[in-house]
Amino acid sequence: MKNIFETAREDDRLSTSVRMADAGGVTEFLQKRGPYTVFIPTDEAYTRIPEEKLEAIVSDRERLAGMVMYHVVQGKLTTHELAQMEAIRTLQGDHLDIAASPEGMRLNDAVIIQPDIECTNGMYHVIDRVLIPRAVEARVERSF
Repeated sequence: MKNIFETAREDDRLSTSVRMADAGGVTEFLQKRGPYTVFIPTDEAYTRIPEEKLEAIVSDRERLAGMVMYHVVQGKLTTHELAQMEAIRTLQGDHLDIAASPEGMRLNDAVIIQPDIECTNGMYHVIDRVLIPRAVEARVERSF
């Protein structure tokens, strides 16, 4: 078994998220202790963000690191455990709303499409949308 970052790097659907973690400078963090639970967007999820908005996030390492850390929570949490919660605080500092929906478990607007992937330092869940924290969203909107 490998750590979260190494395991995600081997999944072809997650290459954009892996590059974002690298560019945001959080790769080393995701390879360390834990345990962490990470919600990792598919490559397709990034196509749902307007290009100029994504560029504004990626061009600022601090914004990008904030966005990546908004996908990480402390502890190793299965979807069953997440289903018992209404919200959870991310390592970025903001909260994610958690709710059940017909499509599956929701975190804000994202749906978990592949749950409970075990790793040495926690687990991750594959999601269909990129989660953007309010603080990053506000700074990006002001830059236009």
